[in-house]
Amino acid sequence: MGQILHGSATTTEAIRRAIQDSQESLRALSKRYGINQKTVAKWKKPTSVADLAVIPPFLMRPISRI
Repeated sequence: MGQILHGSATTTEAIRRAIQDSQESLRALSKRYGINQKTVAKWKKPTSVADLAVIPPFLMRPISRI
């Protein structure tokens, strides 16, 4: 089964894993994958390659009725 990406995703899990495992510079990786250096830096940090929600947690809670 293929990976489902949201509309503005620029990387797949395979690319993210390759970025995390690589010792290349941010510039070299951004050129290799055709993505922004900020995106490379973002994926260098986390230990997970899952595309997590970018919605703040407080917005994900249900609204209670009064």
